[in-house]
Amino acid sequence: MSRVVTFGEIMLRLAPNGYYRFFQNDQMQATFGGGEANVAVSLANYGLDSVYVTKLPKHAIGQAAVDSLRYFGVDTSKIVRGGERVGIYFLEKGASQRGSVCIYDRKYSAIQQATAADFDWDSIFEGADWFHFTGITPALGPNVVEICKEACKAAKAKGVKISCDLNYRGKLWTRDEARAAMTELCQYVDVCISNEEDAKDVFGIEAEGTDIYGGKLNHEGYKSVAKQLADKFNFEKVAITLRTSISASDNDWAGMLYDGEDYYFSKSYHLHIVDRVGGGDSFGGGLIYALLSGKSSKDAIEFAVAASALKHSVEGDYNRVSVSEVEKLAGGDGSGRVQR
Repeated sequence: MSRVVTFGEIMLRLAPNGYYRFFQNDQMQATFGGGEANVAVSLANYGLDSVYVTKLPKHAIGQAAVDSLRYFGVDTSKIVRGGERVGIYFLEKGASQRGSVCIYDRKYSAIQQATAADFDWDSIFEGADWFHFTGITPALGPNVVEICKEACKAAKAKGVKISCDLNYRGKLWTRDEARAAMTELCQYVDVCISNEEDAKDVFGIEAEGTDIYGGKLNHEGYKSVAKQLADKFNFEKVAITLRTSISASDNDWAGMLYDGEDYYFSKSYHLHIVDRVGGGDSFGGGLIYALLSGKSSKDAIEFAVAASALKHSVEGDYNRVSVSEVEKLAGGDGSGRVQR
């Protein structure tokens, strides 16, 4: 069984019921999620040995975050306990022409206050096959950039494959800060995951002839983006998610994988969205599983996109689907008919 390590911040998610606006009533749903934690849950659901690493307080809220991962079978034994608070994000889900809103309250969280000395990466990567992190994690501060760098160095020393989802978050750092840090970290990365905006925001690499707000995507432009990324950092593979936003409720969804030789585009899905948070993470989890399972480049991108398409129908950050459900959709059965 393949062993995958992911590292990042898990947060408490507070969201109004359904599609209510903030404090339209006096109730909020409390769940947990975070980029790399979401990937860890997907991989555990697919039957892999999934290990999640972070730092969390010892109090009841920190333990609840750990327990949310344990429920899915994620290995939480490498989580460091300490610090004073769990990061929070408030989510107002959009609908129709009203976009979703995400407000962070994560300053001084346990992981943001962590130091390189908190993590024994040689021990953490013992027996590991893959390491995954996102651009959200180093955005938490220079100390976390250093932790990510130490993790990448240790992973490389043990021959562990490394993937990174660029995931630029403008509320956490500037483009210049992101470019400086990610340019350094991407030197260690084997598989890069990006979307229609991240390559531009982080590295200034843009797909020509594409209007992400007007629903126009140019496949040739994305081939150029993937090749430029691969050439710049010597990535083995570059995966790009392709989202056409018709509205907050309806998107078209596809993906592309460049393996250094050829470009593979998935089929496109029309999504009527229940919850899009974690959509990119479910793509990353699907891609990692598919590549570790020995799927071809074409089958790998089809699996990743199908996994993510299904996530858009699931409430919460975590993708609660199985391999068989993903393969059914990837194989062409997207009817949504009742299963009896």
